[in-house]
Amino acid sequence: MLNWIWTWLRPYKLRLVGALIALIFTAGITLALGQGVRLMIDRGFVEGSVEGLQQALFFFLTLVVAMSIGAYCRFYLVSWLGERVVADIRSQLYQHLITLPPSFFEENLSGEIQSRITTDTTLLQSVIGSSVSFALRNVLIFVGGLVLMLVSNLKLSLIVLFTVPVVIFPLLFFGRKVRKLSRDSQDKVADVGAWAGESLLHIRIVQAFNGEPHVTERFNGSVESAFQVALRRIRQRAVLIALVMLLVLGAVGGMLYIGGTDVLAGRLSGGDLAAFLFYAIVVAGSLAAVTEVYGELQRAAGAADRLRELMAVDPEIQSPSQPHSVNEVQGRLSLQNIDFRYPSRPESLALSGLDLDIKAGERIALVGPSGAGKSTLFDLLLRFRDPEQGLITLDGAPLKDLALDELRSQFALVPQQPVLFSASIRENLRYGAPDATDEEIEQAAIAAHADEFIRQMPEGYDSLLGEQGVKISGGQRQRLAIARAILRDPKILLLDEATSALDAESEYKVQQALDQLMEGRTTLVIAHRLATIAHVDRIVVMDQGKVVASGTHDQLLSQSPLYRRLAELQFRAA
Repeated sequence: MLNWIWTWLRPYKLRLVGALIALIFTAGITLALGQGVRLMIDRGFVEGSVEGLQQALFFFLTLVVAMSIGAYCRFYLVSWLGERVVADIRSQLYQHLITLPPSFFEENLSGEIQSRITTDTTLLQSVIGSSVSFALRNVLIFVGGLVLMLVSNLKLSLIVLFTVPVVIFPLLFFGRKVRKLSRDSQDKVADVGAWAGESLLHIRIVQAFNGEPHVTERFNGSVESAFQVALRRIRQRAVLIALVMLLVLGAVGGMLYIGGTDVLAGRLSGGDLAAFLFYAIVVAGSLAAVTEVYGELQRAAGAADRLRELMAVDPEIQSPSQPHSVNEVQGRLSLQNIDFRYPSRPESLALSGLDLDIKAGERIALVGPSGAGKSTLFDLLLRFRDPEQGLITLDGAPLKDLALDELRSQFALVPQQPVLFSASIRENLRYGAPDATDEEIEQAAIAAHADEFIRQMPEGYDSLLGEQGVKISGGQRQRLAIARAILRDPKILLLDEATSALDAESEYKVQQALDQLMEGRTTLVIAHRLATIAHVDRIVVMDQGKVVASGTHDQLLSQSPLYRRLAELQFRAA
């Protein structure tokens, strides 16, 4: 873990050196306090000299002031390093996460990932910002105190030294157990956060189905499981701390008896014994502190393992090292013999031998039963996933040869379930074009028939939408998603039932806006309601991952039994 942390500390070497100097300085001053104690006893109390006592006290207070200044510098520099390193880790971790394909987040709970970004990095900040420096300071005090003890009295020092290996072995033995239990504990806490976040996000469904007792029971079970794991970790650390205190303070007691005997026999002065006792207590305290910090370091090691594990995930979908550049995109798409299967369903093909050519500016409707592969086709075009076999090209260039940002900049997606962020309306629309002016944003909203309801909101375009746009209706969310696509002004439009959440009047108005938007652009429309695809150039019928028919509405009624059945079912219902 320390090697890994060093890679983050390396850019801040000067501050690290400053922190180490301050740390060594404060450790040295702490040890020098023992001499102040010796002078006060021998020159003040034993000799009965007020002047000697004053000089010793002045020396002692000077050391205290110097140690306070050093402690300020050490604390500031070390805390700065902890905050800076954790900010860098969070930033890089987030940058890495947003490069991972959607499939990664389908297999891993978002709440668990958020726990790693927040809880685990906070634990690291605590270790870097305090625990590591605290441990180093105590190690220096331990070593320095040990040296001074050996110099002042060898016999008493050997008594204290006898306990060191006896303490070290339990430290290593229990430390390994604490590390494993810390990792388990953090995993359990992450599970608690993930379940809480998911249930609160879908609170309407929970309450609509009277699911409060069920989710509470499951949450309490997760909390109790996390508590039990934490309890085992705490028990191991408690045993370790108690064992260290027993051994070390027992040794100090033995040393006091022998030293006291030497003072009574005149072989040792009271000041020397007091100074030695000071060093012995400092050494014992530093060893106990290192023992306690060692447990914190083991917890941090568990957190670092989880973070490194996340950073080690390689994106399955990446831009090529030398991407091909497409200057003037026309919007011609070609899919040749495409096979694709989802990793979660390896036994069945989602797309099988699919062939489809789309001319630049052509408007295509994709129809077919659920599971036919229509949405999967959109994922492949946006390179959220890559096919197992076959080739997809844009204006003759394979998608794998294009940089991801350049490829995706040619598309605008309007999903069936519109995605909005917990920001203002203006910020949500700017996802379509980050550099768009306020006037362009309003024009896009007018074209999507969203401007009217936006201006009726308390703060207009600066109104906050809440999490996932919870403050507005489904139809309003859909119109904002369409406005975002209009603002993007793409070469290729991907519409996944873009008007499904609208009432009849709004659907008519938005359909007019979409018809205008589709002019001169390649457009693919996933449609379940055949009445919404009257103005497309061609209808492609899909079933079981294949194109089974293609043509106009009238042609397909006579040529495709599947299309005819879908049409009859819908028109009969109407």
